[in-house]
Amino acid sequence: MQQRKMGRTGLKVSEICLGTMTFAGQCDEATSVRILDAAAERGVTFLDTADAYPIPPDPATAGRSEEVLGRWLQGRRDRFVLATKCRIRVGLGPNDQGLSRRHIIAACDASLRRLRTDYIDLYQSHLPDPDTPIDETLSAFDALVSAGKVRYVGCSNYPAWQLAVALGVSERLRLARYDCVQPRYNLLYREIETELLPLCRDQGVGVIVFNPMAGGFLSGKYQTGEPPRPGTRFTLGDSGILYRERYWQAAQFEAVETLNGFFERQGIKLAKASIAWVLAQPGITSAIVGASRPEQLDDTLAATDLKLDTEAMAACDSVWWTLPRRDLGR
Repeated sequence: MQQRKMGRTGLKVSEICLGTMTFAGQCDEATSVRILDAAAERGVTFLDTADAYPIPPDPATAGRSEEVLGRWLQGRRDRFVLATKCRIRVGLGPNDQGLSRRHIIAACDASLRRLRTDYIDLYQSHLPDPDTPIDETLSAFDALVSAGKVRYVGCSNYPAWQLAVALGVSERLRLARYDCVQPRYNLLYREIETELLPLCRDQGVGVIVFNPMAGGFLSGKYQTGEPPRPGTRFTLGDSGILYRERYWQAAQFEAVETLNGFFERQGIKLAKASIAWVLAQPGITSAIVGASRPEQLDDTLAATDLKLDTEAMAACDSVWWTLPRRDLGR
């Protein structure tokens, strides 16, 4: 497992990041621990979570993934780079969501308690908040950095224009800036290549990609005409609806069938190739992979040893251009 520098910073993170949105949801704590153990044994040192996890987000279950992770980290915290997020509703009150100064500071303190640590390596805004001025948000993050509770600040699900505005505000006001962005990116969704990735490469912003397997769709296990399997990412409440809107389309099924056929002829599993492709793209720092069973990590973690040749990269490009251009930014 290689270590990569996060953007312009001096922070080193493993090229695979373990995502934990399944913990205390799709998988129980014992299974979560086995997943964490398997990832750590293979050299993963970068862990990503959020105060709203597990999915689907629900105030009644918010924070449970962090609690599982916090218990596992006891006695080994200094070996890992820990990332979490705030923004999504975690309570029933009017200020139990968003990116206001009040909520960010309260959410950070709550995450620190659940994670059983006194600092967060990378603290991220989970989504933009149209109700809060960006200078208020960045000022709150800056205060957490100054207090030693947070080392670096990042954002998730930000389009290029909002990240550019935030970077400008940080420079003008001399506030901690977003040194990392977490966008969706995979063989079936490459919209960030147009503006976001060039911006990040130019400004030295790290990029940690979520959904590199398209929620498991790029495993090749789903067949056209079959309903989603119960308990998978495609059936979990509102999150399941969102994932079906993203990928459960005829064109996406055809693309996966084509890709699966190509990589089968090369003797490579599509899951492994999908992660290897993401890691080969310029400007990518790390790919976030998740699991509901430890064995699901076998192919995704093995992707770090795979270098796709010119023919394979061309095949991936060819499939992308067959997909319809829709508003898939959600």
